[in-house]
Amino acid sequence: MSESFETKTVHIHHNPVHPDVSKATPIYQTSVFAFPGLEEVEDYYAGKRDYLYTRNGNPNQVELAEAVARLEEAEQGVGAASGMGAIMAGLLAVLNPGDHLLASHEIYGGTYALLHKELSRFQIEMELIDLSRCESLEPHVRPNTKLFYLETITNPLLTVADLPYWMEQAKQHGLLTMVDNTFATPYLIRPMSFGADLVVHSATKYIGGHSDVTAGVLVGRRDLLQRAKEIVVSFGASLSPFEAWLAARGLKTLALRMERQCDNAEKIAAFLSQHAAVKTTYYPEENDVAFFQHKRRGAMVSFCLADEARVYDFYRRCKLITLAPSLAGVETTLSHPVTTSHRALSVEQREASGITMGLVRLSAGIEAAEDIIADLRQALEF
Repeated sequence: MSESFETKTVHIHHNPVHPDVSKATPIYQTSVFAFPGLEEVEDYYAGKRDYLYTRNGNPNQVELAEAVARLEEAEQGVGAASGMGAIMAGLLAVLNPGDHLLASHEIYGGTYALLHKELSRFQIEMELIDLSRCESLEPHVRPNTKLFYLETITNPLLTVADLPYWMEQAKQHGLLTMVDNTFATPYLIRPMSFGADLVVHSATKYIGGHSDVTAGVLVGRRDLLQRAKEIVVSFGASLSPFEAWLAARGLKTLALRMERQCDNAEKIAAFLSQHAAVKTTYYPEENDVAFFQHKRRGAMVSFCLADEARVYDFYRRCKLITLAPSLAGVETTLSHPVTTSHRALSVEQREASGITMGLVRLSAGIEAAEDIIADLRQALEF
């Protein structure tokens, strides 16, 4: 029977390890699983038993990974201890020393640091390219180029690349593709349907949705996920059972949260775009998201103050809205990219990307929109 996205988020398939099935998934808060004898240990290594040691696998980890894979229409998934852990696993599942990758010039600062500072130690080269214009990848592709990495909605300027176009470009040039879908979530778009090979989420954000979990999920092609799972285990990046349980519980309300948060973000963006104290408002246009499954523009809004020197005053004046260096919780929050998410970039790199001191990133929560706007209005009255 075909199920809608909303139904899939609620009806997560739990595979119990006990014959008496609980309605809510238990937390398998154990570091190791017990065996009656050596024969059963051998059964595990023969693939006849599922669990041995929680670093290698745990029912809560599997539940979350399979649920996100199902929503993303992917073959398999794996959980990781953070979004960065999931990104690392995806990159290393594809790249070897001496390889080259292409990436959007607008990516999360932590991802840039991983690519630029850490993977370069493995002689893995990176080139950043501008995806705002639909041009050929051919001038950028080398014989050792293996991977193309991009975000569905970029952090923090909320640019939406033409995903169908770039997926086709990558395919034409024989590149594997990895897409960070954290900001959009599978509620808005499923990159696998456009040919992506890997899709990654910081499940800390919208998947968990309540600012109480740190987790990552990587989904995609079965062959790549098998290697990614080995990397997660070997690098000690496995997700804890309790964190996995929290993220899976939060996932069940993803559709409801995204619907309300997208509604609020649209109203907030409209308010900010008309305010004299705001120089620029960044929020996707309707035509930018024409290929999204849900024709919504996301729940994030960024804006730049007209007087950037007042940015410290603005954050202090906010009363309802909290300053927090993350996003996607049920409460509306603000972040300052220059001093948090994109701190790893040089001043020149930030300025070239439009990430200035006056840039504010807002994550719309589920409160009444008029209350959020009222707080912004009073905070902007310099």
